[in-house]
Amino acid sequence: MIKCILFDFDGVLTIDKTGSTSITNYISQRTHIDLDIIKANYYKYNKRLLMGEIVHENMWENFCKDVGKEIPYRVLLDSFINTALDEKMFNYIKALKSTYRIGMVTDNKVDRIETILKHNHYADYFDVVAISAGLHSGKEDSKIFQYVLEVMEVEASECVFVDNTASNLLVPAKMGMKTILFDDDSRDFEVFVQSLSAMLMEEGV
Repeated sequence: MIKCILFDFDGVLTIDKTGSTSITNYISQRTHIDLDIIKANYYKYNKRLLMGEIVHENMWENFCKDVGKEIPYRVLLDSFINTALDEKMFNYIKALKSTYRIGMVTDNKVDRIETILKHNHYADYFDVVAISAGLHSGKEDSKIFQYVLEVMEVEASECVFVDNTASNLLVPAKMGMKTILFDDDSRDFEVFVQSLSAMLMEEGV
């Protein structure tokens, strides 16, 4: 019986496929610095940011030097709150929450996710939010998923995990979770709902 539905964040609940895409596109637009320059220099820090080895405040001064312009830190915060969210998905989560426990599992930065959820009043939509930077574990390892299971007090077999990257489904599937690959190109909401509904019906409530 499925008790818990877990969602990736970027590419599933957001329009852009990755958080770094949202961040770098916004900074480039605001500063008029070439996007390739912004991307090249942001990605130098991205892996350490995702694993919680550093936070944005640690790297921002050096990032500005790298791109050759002093950019107010507020621009970065604005990039968080201007992330394009998929409102249909959030409305669906709200509806699902009356029957299932809802979680988020994301390779992401803590400050970004907390800012987005607070700004959009979505924090209460999730019973647990597992962020790689906070747990020092990404979806290539079982630790982040095990954390969710412990907090939710459920078994892996009682969970469905939805992600837009096939490789991110390998670990949870091996643990015994049901998985759904979300098509982040078509973003066909109806097809996704049909797939999830069929899986939930098959497993029972």
